[in-house]
Amino acid sequence: MTKRTIIFLAFFSFILFANAQPQKKETVNTTKFEDLKDITITGKVIDKDNQLPLEYASIAFFSKSENKIVDGGITDINGLFSITLPKGVYDISIEYISYKKITFSDKNLDKNENLGTISMEIDYGTLDAVEVIAERTTVEIKLDKKIYNIGKDLTTAGGTVSDALNNVPSVSVDVEGAISLRGNENVKILINGKPSAMAGFGDTNVLSQLPAEAIERVEVITSPSARYDAEGTAGILNIILRQKETLGFNGSVNLTLGNPDNVGVSANINYRTEKFNLFSTLGFRYFNSPRNSFNDTRYFDRLVDGVTVEPEYERIRENQEVERLNRNYNASLGMEYFLSKKTSLTGSVFYRYGEDRDKSLNNSDRFNDGSLVEQTLRTERQSEDGDNYQFALNYITKFNDDGHQLTADVQFENGYENQLTYIDENYLVTNQTDPEPFQIENVIETEDKKESLFQIDYVLPIGENARFEAGYRGNFENSIKDYTLEQEDIDTGNLIVNDTVSNIFDYTENVNAFYTQYGTKFGEFSFLLGLRLENTQLKGNIDSRLTDEELEESFGFPIDVDFNNNYLGLFPTLNLIYNLGKNKDVEESITLGYNRRINRPRGWFVNPFPSRSSRTNVFQGNPNISPAFASAFDIGYLKRWEKLTLTSSIYYQYETDSFERVQENTGEQTSDGIDIIRTVPINLSTNKRTGAEFGVLYNPEKWLRLNTSFNFFQFETDGEFNGVDYGAKNTSWFARFSSKVTLPAKIDWQTNANYRAASENAQSESKGVFSLDLAFSKEIFNDNATISLNVRDLLNSNKWNSLTTTEFFSRDSEFQWRQRQVNLSFRYRFNQQKRRNERRQNENGNGGDDDFDYGG
Repeated sequence: MTKRTIIFLAFFSFILFANAQPQKKETVNTTKFEDLKDITITGKVIDKDNQLPLEYASIAFFSKSENKIVDGGITDINGLFSITLPKGVYDISIEYISYKKITFSDKNLDKNENLGTISMEIDYGTLDAVEVIAERTTVEIKLDKKIYNIGKDLTTAGGTVSDALNNVPSVSVDVEGAISLRGNENVKILINGKPSAMAGFGDTNVLSQLPAEAIERVEVITSPSARYDAEGTAGILNIILRQKETLGFNGSVNLTLGNPDNVGVSANINYRTEKFNLFSTLGFRYFNSPRNSFNDTRYFDRLVDGVTVEPEYERIRENQEVERLNRNYNASLGMEYFLSKKTSLTGSVFYRYGEDRDKSLNNSDRFNDGSLVEQTLRTERQSEDGDNYQFALNYITKFNDDGHQLTADVQFENGYENQLTYIDENYLVTNQTDPEPFQIENVIETEDKKESLFQIDYVLPIGENARFEAGYRGNFENSIKDYTLEQEDIDTGNLIVNDTVSNIFDYTENVNAFYTQYGTKFGEFSFLLGLRLENTQLKGNIDSRLTDEELEESFGFPIDVDFNNNYLGLFPTLNLIYNLGKNKDVEESITLGYNRRINRPRGWFVNPFPSRSSRTNVFQGNPNISPAFASAFDIGYLKRWEKLTLTSSIYYQYETDSFERVQENTGEQTSDGIDIIRTVPINLSTNKRTGAEFGVLYNPEKWLRLNTSFNFFQFETDGEFNGVDYGAKNTSWFARFSSKVTLPAKIDWQTNANYRAASENAQSESKGVFSLDLAFSKEIFNDNATISLNVRDLLNSNKWNSLTTTEFFSRDSEFQWRQRQVNLSFRYRFNQQKRRNERRQNENGNGGDDDFDYGG
């Protein structure tokens, strides 16, 4: 455990201990016997609108003399409560989730008393923020973002965060798990507004290991304000996890069983009083996620020093099947401690541990003149163990009830991965008389990742309709990757380290940022203007036994093996909204956004040593790659009726030094004469992207909800590398449709359909991909539990088919990241009332609107 971790824990423990000490009471010698008797306070809590009793409403008694809560309780099924406590002067608070809190201040209780019937009003302003088991998926339009309350998405029950994201408009997750926003993969992923170990230090594959039930809502931020990190040219996805509930003890338990093997158990537990809030989540998941791929490559003659060289094999067909067994454990524990009514301190710890055991079989058929001349079987066994943990501390003080506040965050994260890959290849068919055997290979990779974050935000309301904000964020990341390749000595059978490939890559990314922004509204017009100053430092050091000259020769281009680059940039933002009309039945508005963004290369994009996942196809990072910068414009239109919501927008983005992955022949061959193809990321000169999106949410009846979205985009790249022009222009689109029908016997039926149209880049053409999900659920146990059955990719059609063409080869590929999945899930809720939301689910089916919720 590091020194800073110990200091963090000690500081947190001290704060809790210091504030937990009760005030010393003066000794009174004139106490009467009657004053020692306890009294009983009774009453009833109901809903003001329909006069129904509210079960599990919490009542707390705050003693003015002892300065703490001395007693409390919850209402029964009839809304009644009866609490016995000593005589005294109390502040009495009554709280119920999604309702406005009621407080009786300085109440002198000196005898048994009935407080009568207490009517509580729904708090529509916070309804969506605290709703735990909402039935609907809603959309809220803010000045700088759209908020999608995930609601009860049946098709993701027993699934993952990636599954849930794939159902959010504007967002798509491809067959390899890559997340894109409006067709652009350069999207920044945040958890609860911050970078997090839950998102795997930027590795979106980790999101496929976290349960979908953990999500409360997703914020799609296509025009981020200055308060947000400037990274991510496509925008930001901010995933808000469920965390805090109402007073008392409550939670839920989730069980999942699926085929292919998918077993999951998770629990969310919360206990809250007036003085503290304790929250925890626990989860375990075991699953088998088999994938398969097929490549058919035809090699062309190539010109070497003016001489035409024929390939060793004219055609190679590879068929790969991978069995992926995964075990993942995750746990979080946190507590929010209320130092006063306006100040709180929250500490939390998150831990994730994973074990992966993969086995890959790759059959390779090699042809000349249409005849099979050789066949090999390549076997890879890979084991990977890794853990991530995160400590976080948040402080917030509210100077008043008008939004004047100061928040501070400190976050430390550490992650470690250890990966061992055993590779063995053997001939099944060959026309060679005495073929040279393949070398057995061991690839040993370890990676140690550390990240720390320091952030402070200040908000100052100016009058009723204006707000000023300012803040600082420092984000400091370091990863050390140790890569060792052991290869068999054919003569002795011993494994020997290959010094020309083994290396240690030390990569650091430090970002310091200051921001300020001002927002106001007058009449129906609102705006938010901001400016962010960021300094990015990218440092890298390659520890290898090769000389600099040998490294440059092996990579084919000049590289810097020990670099320290700094990039200072200003990032202005502007968001406007104009309400064309708003009344009881119709709401209409227009939004305009502008922002400047940066795309920083990740470590694996920079590491110049090639991967060894394939002998013939390797990925090689580029240490010369620099950040890309983009300017984006967005115009949106919203019209909302009682049962129908229309959303639309058009957008344009101009990016310089944009990233592109290109494939080229290295000029090297394997021991059996196969050309080695390299994929390398480069900075192309420009990338212009134009698009439009359209969405409809329609709830014609209580039993029917429809949701559809359509996104059309075009991008144009312009640039060259190593004398090859990689300019391209492409138009594509994707669409999704979702329907939810309530059948008799309280059975819900949901259908989700997704289609991603054909697309192309400088070297590849990809065919369209269609997938269909079905789900059914039923409430049981007096609506305290839900059982659901879902089928993801019902038609088993979610496959990526592409054609890649270069001057050296042409390749047809088919890739399926995950085959059809069937899940049976059971969720049990305790001390959570579902019916309180059912009666409101169609009153305001599209959520509220707060023009001044800029938060991050």
